[in-house]
Amino acid sequence: MSPVSHREGSPIYNQLRVLRAERGLSRVALANSVEVHPQTIGAIERGDYFPSLDLAFRLSDVFGLPVEAIFSRKPFVPLSAQLYNKEERS
Repeated sequence: MSPVSHREGSPIYNQLRVLRAERGLSRVALANSVEVHPQTIGAIERGDYFPSLDLAFRLSDVFGLPVEAIFSRKPFVPLSAQLYNKEERS
């Protein structure tokens, strides 16, 4: 859930690290899947690099998720908070 700053405008948050962990993917494996250098994946995760739209779509394809599930203008709610809130509503 790292914010990605790109010159001007609002930050963009991402869930790459979480998604990689869920699927047991290393940075190298993910980088190979989307044809970038592993350092690029690390930079995106840390918020040091803003991916192109093309790269965002390639990442979307790898995870089988819409781009909005990976990148957002608002911070992602941690899974533990999502689960806790669901239990609270029940």
